[in-house]
Amino acid sequence: MAIRSMNIKDLQQVIVIEQSLFGTPWGYEDFLYELKVNPYGHLYVYELDGQIIGFIGMWFIYEDATITTLGVAKEFQRRGYAKELMDYAIKRSEEAGCEKCTLEVRVSNVPAIKLYESYGFKIVAIRKNYYTDTHEDAYLMLKGREDIGNDISD
Repeated sequence: MAIRSMNIKDLQQVIVIEQSLFGTPWGYEDFLYELKVNPYGHLYVYELDGQIIGFIGMWFIYEDATITTLGVAKEFQRRGYAKELMDYAIKRSEEAGCEKCTLEVRVSNVPAIKLYESYGFKIVAIRKNYYTDTHEDAYLMLKGREDIGNDISD
């Protein structure tokens, strides 16, 4: 098992997971943009026995980090893989010198909200009608400098 940087060869497996999880999934071109064009984009995959089972995307923009996407294949959920991806992402953001980290999450996604809260993320705003598929609101969550490095794995 390993968490590593995503590459183009991973995209076929990543897209299958993405489409199975999200109502408004990223497409191949979205991931390709993050991999090849966006200078702030960083994508990582969780590989288990040669199979991609999860992924996480980040932007590091100066002192700010943003988690852009996080997904674990349904058959591998509730086994701690999302937590391992979060641990990895938080560590990468610390190494990049980031002082805060933000993310958006559907207000109905209680398991994800609980995961993020366990890392010290706090709800700081609501983005109305954020998701185009259902017009569901999103929470904007923030983990500030005082919380970076103080996650539950310490």
